[in-house]
Amino acid sequence: MTDETRPEQESKVRVDICVCTYRRPALEDALLSIAAMRAPERARIRIVVADNDDVPSARDRTYRLASNLPFEVSYVHCPASNISIARNACLDLATGDFLAFVDDDETVSPDWLAELLRCAADTGAEAVLGPVRAVYGEDAPSWMRRGDFHSTRPVWVDGEIHTGYTCNLLLNRSSPRLAGRRFNLALGRTGGEDTEYLGRLHQAGGRIAYAPDAVVFEPVPAERAGFAWLAKRRFRMGQTHGRILSEKAGGMTRARHMGLVGAKLGYCAAVAALFLFNAERRNRSILRGILHAGVMGGLFGISEIVQYGDQPAGAHGHAD
Repeated sequence: MTDETRPEQESKVRVDICVCTYRRPALEDALLSIAAMRAPERARIRIVVADNDDVPSARDRTYRLASNLPFEVSYVHCPASNISIARNACLDLATGDFLAFVDDDETVSPDWLAELLRCAADTGAEAVLGPVRAVYGEDAPSWMRRGDFHSTRPVWVDGEIHTGYTCNLLLNRSSPRLAGRRFNLALGRTGGEDTEYLGRLHQAGGRIAYAPDAVVFEPVPAERAGFAWLAKRRFRMGQTHGRILSEKAGGMTRARHMGLVGAKLGYCAAVAALFLFNAERRNRSILRGILHAGVMGGLFGISEIVQYGDQPAGAHGHAD
């Protein structure tokens, strides 16, 4: 490197884009969409593929694609069947100023990364979330498509985002509030590890911002385009929230939480009955009630549902 080129290289913003994968052929589409995006000016980008399978099933596919991608590509095998292991491997391998997470079944919009970085610069936030837009097939129920039940956006509480998700996330690695922070291995098969990670970041004073134009797209496969899948997911989300509330609450506070959750359950049941013949509004209320039922379960300490990876006999969602 010459003296003339060194300042230009050093002034670049370095970004690691991390894709955790588990036996998904759609990984190829995700990587190609990243390759096709409009790279932000003066950004130095590296793609990290973290393979969470028992065997390195994504290695050959990753290396085959790497020669056709405009960015540096790193592959790491981080078994097995526990998404927190893969996410922590990405944290450990990251060397950039920023780390972005996107799922292996998603594709990014052309200005996705540029919008995340712009929001981070404008807000100074430790974490920036973007929206995930569901892409429904023709076989998805009409009420589901109308209500857009699978898209993901943050929730504001009193004007702030208190937690979030990793399916469209940028982390500012320069923040001391992120130093040493890791995803909980005990939640690596249930899900909710990202909710807890970002919730604890917020509790530590970290700021979470939202970039509405940093869009990624997620197809909804047939096995997810049903009420049962949505119900299971909502219940688990509620369990995670309830467990976090329980950890922070004493006996009387926990009792107040339970009373409030019970009231919300009753309200959701009443609204569902009111809109009995409107499938979209009825199902939205029922799913909201199921989420609150999950919160109640979390407050009572009921173990979260195992959702990801193979489920051998005796598995309880903990990493070995």
